Amino acid sequence: MTPIIEAKGLSKKFVKRLDFAGKIAQRLGAGIHEEVVHAVDDVSLAINPGEVVGLVGESGCGKSTLGRMIAGILPQTAGSVLLDGKDTAEMNGSEQKAAALAVQMIFQDPFASLNPRMRVEQIIGEAPLVHGLTDRAGIKDYVDETMLKVGLDPALKQRYPHQFSGGQRQRIGIGRALAVKPRFLVCDEAIAALDVSIQAQVLNLFMDLREQFELTYLFISHDLSVVEHIADRIVIMYLGRVVEAARTEALFEDPQHPYTRALLAEVPRLDQRKRDFTPIVGEIPSPLNPPTGCHFHPRCPHVMPVCKAEVPMLSERNNSRLVSCHLDEGGAD
Repeated sequence: MTPIIEAKGLSKKFVKRLDFAGKIAQRLGAGIHEEVVHAVDDVSLAINPGEVVGLVGESGCGKSTLGRMIAGILPQTAGSVLLDGKDTAEMNGSEQKAAALAVQMIFQDPFASLNPRMRVEQIIGEAPLVHGLTDRAGIKDYVDETMLKVGLDPALKQRYPHQFSGGQRQRIGIGRALAVKPRFLVCDEAIAALDVSIQAQVLNLFMDLREQFELTYLFISHDLSVVEHIADRIVIMYLGRVVEAARTEALFEDPQHPYTRALLAEVPRLDQRKRDFTPIVGEIPSPLNPPTGCHFHPRCPHVMPVCKAEVPMLSERNNSRLVSCHLDEGGAD
């Protein structure tokens, strides 16, 4: 099966250039240099049609940056993104337009991602009208149908975003993405800003839309307990790199990487109510100056000398999972 989306060796660096004063100071020997943030470091990922892949990691690990590169919103520093096996950078004009419509993104903050000066009818209907998916005569019915798909009353289409609740605004964002008939959705912390009760409703909406429209998702989250309910496969990121990828059931039953084990240990469970929860030791290092070797070694309880010197390869284990760790194939004991 050809993956609908494939990322090959994606990397992203953000460079803060020196201003005029900084350049003068540098020439005078002040030891000032350009700051380079290593947000994503050589990540490869393939997602098959109809699959839901959860991308999980702490804040600052680069998962949102990776999602934006896959969605075509952010250019990559290195690597390539393939849609249906074809490099998006090598597509002609019409192919790039089709690719832009096929891959849509849903953002974390529904209020910040919606134009406060546009009515819902304009927010949802603008892109379909521009791209010829409907005409001016049929735009009202088109918007009504889209709003019904995401659980919104079409009678509210003349309202502005500030007149809706957080859950309703997120549904507007989902409707805006669905309006251009995408095949792949990048959901960037799409329920993180919502109340817990509303999170369940929006999560169920995502699952219903997946079945109804045969959608494929990259579901980005910091919460493993949320991803567990929707993802077929989970990819764990740490400081710009993938450290483990496995089927959801396998990952929860037998995590291999020490970082994955630490994340799962922090997920509250009813059968472990009397256990004391211990947070991961230390804080995630700065991407301005990432550690040598394995990025997780300053916080790893199983650190070895090789971890500080060599970058572990993301290799396939005999149980059909990918793990980036210098420990033996059985994982940490």
